[in-house]
Amino acid sequence: MFALDLIIKKRDGGKLNREEIKYFVDGYTKGEIPDYQASAFLMAVFFNGMDTDETLWLTEAMLHSGDMIDLSCIPGIKVDKHSTGGVGDKTTLVIAPIVASCGVPVAKMSGRGLGHTGGTIDKLESIPGFRTGLSPEEFISNVKDIGIAVTGQTGNLAPADKKLYALRDVTGTVENLSLIAASIMSKKLASGSDAIVLDVKTGSGAFMKTVEKAEKLARLMVDIGRGAGKRTVALITDMDRPLGNNIGNALEVSEAVDILNGKGPDDLREVSIELATNMLFVAGKGDNEFCRTLAVEAIEKRTALNKLMEMVERQGGDPKAIENTSRLPSAQFKAEWRAEKSGYIEKMHAEKLGIASMILGAGRKDKDDVIDPSAGIELVKKPSDKVEAGETIAILHTSDENRISGAVSVLKTAISVSSNPVQRQPLILGKVQ
Repeated sequence: MFALDLIIKKRDGGKLNREEIKYFVDGYTKGEIPDYQASAFLMAVFFNGMDTDETLWLTEAMLHSGDMIDLSCIPGIKVDKHSTGGVGDKTTLVIAPIVASCGVPVAKMSGRGLGHTGGTIDKLESIPGFRTGLSPEEFISNVKDIGIAVTGQTGNLAPADKKLYALRDVTGTVENLSLIAASIMSKKLASGSDAIVLDVKTGSGAFMKTVEKAEKLARLMVDIGRGAGKRTVALITDMDRPLGNNIGNALEVSEAVDILNGKGPDDLREVSIELATNMLFVAGKGDNEFCRTLAVEAIEKRTALNKLMEMVERQGGDPKAIENTSRLPSAQFKAEWRAEKSGYIEKMHAEKLGIASMILGAGRKDKDDVIDPSAGIELVKKPSDKVEAGETIAILHTSDENRISGAVSVLKTAISVSSNPVQRQPLILGKVQ
């Protein structure tokens, strides 16, 4: 078997078998297949696609390219959740404590942010002292003892994905459904959970810009999960606007705590409750109605908030920063951005708002950039809200005053005001199971 033969076969629209895909993934991971041949292979896949079988076999090969986490020593059905990325998406900070407080173990590996989307690990590291670099032994021990742990992804978890993604990023082959699905699901399956809930975002702040593409990706990932013997459900959720009112690391932790205190914005609460409900459902806690009741009660009775504090303390963080979020990092400079005319907020382009937040210091343009945990944007108004001329729409937070003008330039193109009332759009756009 030769890499060239596989390139030609896929270039000409042929279907690869399991052995051929395994040969390619193993060979590239070990350095036996050079970048130029792997690039040609990825481009052939990009243009000709893969069917469900091929995508499952690609996921399987990437999954087995490195370490796999064994969670079998942890009692109960372990549930994981993955979001395809969004602006202001801090749902993990809300739903993981909810689900764990209902008796379902949550052993979650999360990533850092890059570009306009934020990473859960960056958000958690804005809590003073919080450690995200747990050893496998610590990770499993924490889940066994308190039912929850969130850690950074291990360096050898699906290494084929890490290597292939870096190549896709520089060869224009990122936006292919099979390659995206295999990338996500290889890491989720390697993480060892028994059931998976997927939050597939769609809209201006998501990789999938249309509902149709999001549904196709969701169906493909659910099929992969089921093919691997995992109970898998996907929600299609709106990311045409930021989720919640806060964008930025410490700001988002504070807002997640607000939700667990029974406060906070309605959109974040709605999406969080729906995700938590489905996590409890795939864990076998009951039907959807009963699981929703459990999730709501976990907030009302403060058991979820207590679970978050327990996790923070267990991972070296300051639980008092959860009791009193004023102890979280606070920006030295704040600037208000005001409406130039009266009307209704018509559009908040989520991706552009994410970029503005990144400019303020809340995100990374390059992977080695250092994050300012206090930086970000606090939205005072959201789409469909009425606004008067001169009224504050957003507050910019940063530790570097020189960054404000650049962020404002982006904000001007991200938010529009209409003279006519604007209808509020639904947040949950579909479900695939």
